[in-house]
Amino acid sequence: MALLSFERKYRVPGGTLIGGNLFDFWVGPFYVGFFGVLSFFFAVLGTMLILYGATLQGTWNPWLISINPPPVEMGLAMAPLREGGLWQIITICAIGAFVSWALREVEICRKLGMGFHVPFAFGFAILAYVTLVVIRPVLMGAWCYAFPYGIFSHLDWVSNTGYTYGNFHYNPAHMIAVSFFFTTALALALHGALILSAANPEKGKEMRTPDHEDTYFRDLIGYSVGTLGIHRLGLLLALNAVFWSAVCIVISGTVWFDQWVVWWDWWLQLPWWAGIPGGVNG
Repeated sequence: MALLSFERKYRVPGGTLIGGNLFDFWVGPFYVGFFGVLSFFFAVLGTMLILYGATLQGTWNPWLISINPPPVEMGLAMAPLREGGLWQIITICAIGAFVSWALREVEICRKLGMGFHVPFAFGFAILAYVTLVVIRPVLMGAWCYAFPYGIFSHLDWVSNTGYTYGNFHYNPAHMIAVSFFFTTALALALHGALILSAANPEKGKEMRTPDHEDTYFRDLIGYSVGTLGIHRLGLLLALNAVFWSAVCIVISGTVWFDQWVVWWDWWLQLPWWAGIPGGVNG
């Protein structure tokens, strides 16, 4: 694969966080680095342990393979390998792989002289995962509250966790997260459609410029956030979607213990209609 004109300038030693020049090289278009090796190690080890768990379970059906966390009676202790210890080691491998990949992104940014927005954003995805498998179980006092590594078993965990707190859609943080997810999708669709519209004008006309893109939204809604601003907005929306997703699960069972529909009783007790006969309270 041919190098771009500027790639030769930054494909020089330096900019690494750990390891010096030991793994400071490329394989084809891919930068390796110390954290690239580390993420590969954790990923391979974790995958091999999942396959080992499948042999212990006695099935190679990908829908049925499930690596389960330790039972509730184990609390937060290290469990025997066949009783959840395998899940604990795989979780360590997953966190190690994800964090190493993020730090590899940092090294690439340092070589290119770029900001660290990409690893920062990826860090939110890591936060969401760690919230599910470490933070919430620790706060609740047992590893069993984390999700298992499997397809059907994971879906069962999602369903069971949701029904434990009634209708999970009443979780206010869940509502905020879903709103940000849909708004992110809308913003991305509008942005992508606008760029493609500008890049594909009528036959015989030149490609439109960012000024045309800004003018379109000013004509449509009276304001354009701008070519740089739309990417800042998209990042903000996406990060909030992930953040509130983590919040909605971590407060369930640690801060709020009842069904989530009960949380909305405060709405019924607002003073301007709480005492009205035949009102929202009957």
